[in-house]
Amino acid sequence: MRSIKKFLALLIIGILAIGSFTGCSKSAPESSDTSGSSKSASSIEEIKNRGIIRIGVFSDKPPFGYIDAQGENQGFDIYIAKRFAKDLLGDESKAEFVLVEAANRVAYLESNKVDIIMANFTVTDERKQKVDFANPYMKVSLGLVSPDNAQITSVDQLKGKKLIVNKGTTAETYFTKNHPEIELLKFDQNTEAFEALKDNRGAALAHDNTEVLAWAKSNTGFTVGLPTLGSQDTIAPAVKKGDKELLDWINKELETIGKENFVHKAYEDTLKPVYGDSVSPDDLVIEGGKIN
Repeated sequence: MRSIKKFLALLIIGILAIGSFTGCSKSAPESSDTSGSSKSASSIEEIKNRGIIRIGVFSDKPPFGYIDAQGENQGFDIYIAKRFAKDLLGDESKAEFVLVEAANRVAYLESNKVDIIMANFTVTDERKQKVDFANPYMKVSLGLVSPDNAQITSVDQLKGKKLIVNKGTTAETYFTKNHPEIELLKFDQNTEAFEALKDNRGAALAHDNTEVLAWAKSNTGFTVGLPTLGSQDTIAPAVKKGDKELLDWINKELETIGKENFVHKAYEDTLKPVYGDSVSPDDLVIEGGKIN
């Protein structure tokens, strides 16, 4: 009897061992199968599957990106971004606007918090190392705004004084690199920076000339004494580094809407009410993604 029990125990152990071995041998070809089922979806597929496109924009930079009295996103960048959503997903309401600051625009792309940045993003060589820029839709340079009774009309006048800038902007980069002798008073938000100027905490504020020209028009007592500073730059949408598919789609989209002068229409509806006839749209707008 004891020998029969021993035989049955050995038989059971053998059956279990064979089953375990057979299971392992079946799993091997499954793990080596890379024929496509495990491939991640393309960026555009992911956006379409999600049903929304996440676009990083400003909340406090009128007339380019801001929140209106009804709590809605408005501005030149938003106008164009809505068209992107309409042409990619069939409905402009499929644009989900993610509010960003100048200093975190790159980080939001790198961490996949947004698909596109359209927060008045100036193209620079330094930024090109971290993100991919599409073709441009706007021209820009730096400008200085200051009080009427103490106008700053040249950089030399800033010696021994404080200059207000936003962190992460081309203004901060330009003055840090070219005029380290000038003390910079830095802020995260546009509203904080302009309030500091109103409170006389700095002699002037440096920002995109498009921004300071618009601000001075709606704030009496201030003048853009230096409307152009440094080289002319461009503003463009940006995507995560290496996302060629979405980048190519944006470039094709800019070319397509350029045939109907859409960016000029965006200017007429969002910027002309601010600038009036004091600025020519062709001095700012780039149609079709190409500078003429």
